[in-house]
Amino acid sequence: MVELDTEVRIALSKYLLRLGDDRLILGHRLSEWCGHGPIVEEDIALANIALDCLGHAVNYLTLAGELEGKGRSADDLAYWRDEREFRNCELVELPRGDFGFTIARQFIFDLFSVSFLEELKSSAYQPLAGAAHKALGEVRYHARHSTQWILRLGDGTEESHARVQTALDDLWTYTGELFYMDELDTLLISRGVVPDLKPIKQKWLAAVQEVIGNATLALPDVTQFMASGCRAGRHSEALGPLLAEMQILPRSHPGASW
Repeated sequence: MVELDTEVRIALSKYLLRLGDDRLILGHRLSEWCGHGPIVEEDIALANIALDCLGHAVNYLTLAGELEGKGRSADDLAYWRDEREFRNCELVELPRGDFGFTIARQFIFDLFSVSFLEELKSSAYQPLAGAAHKALGEVRYHARHSTQWILRLGDGTEESHARVQTALDDLWTYTGELFYMDELDTLLISRGVVPDLKPIKQKWLAAVQEVIGNATLALPDVTQFMASGCRAGRHSEALGPLLAEMQILPRSHPGASW
């Protein structure tokens, strides 16, 4: 296992916040479907995927807290940071929308996650490699699930086709942030700790194009990507209410335990 000097430990801790926050916020959005799914089986499926996202978030946030060295647990990082301290991409914090929007967002993120984790499991930092390897099996299931729904909705009724196409068109401008790289990536890539996102983007795009074509949908004709600043803590108005709901219990009863 690679030995991390102070600079790399700090960088990796910040990077892990991005990974953890993406999955924590996405999991919360999926949980909003509990009791509202279009069919009972899907209600259960989305709840289970939300729980998987939460589990992945806990693993990454736990590692982030350990590397940070300030004694903060995954719970501390989830419940006791304010909006400007979160590092999730904007894609995952967007309001729930209709079922087509939820499935399109999940499809985009799932296919990204599969390609990303396939590379991350070779990280020179063994705890991170282990977390990626553990998550990959579950994320492959998520990708199969969302892909099946994209095919079903895209090649379904006129209304289902229109709804999921509109969702893809609306979401596409946010996908560029999944592949955003800065000085943290540059440092960690040079140490073999995290993968370069450029080849991952090409693999992801090819996979997305194949499914969208089979679903009789069109790849959005968007050349500009949203540079939101979420990775630096500048979020949309959607995140604040989400965090207020997610954090209300521990903040109302600090130190409480079951």
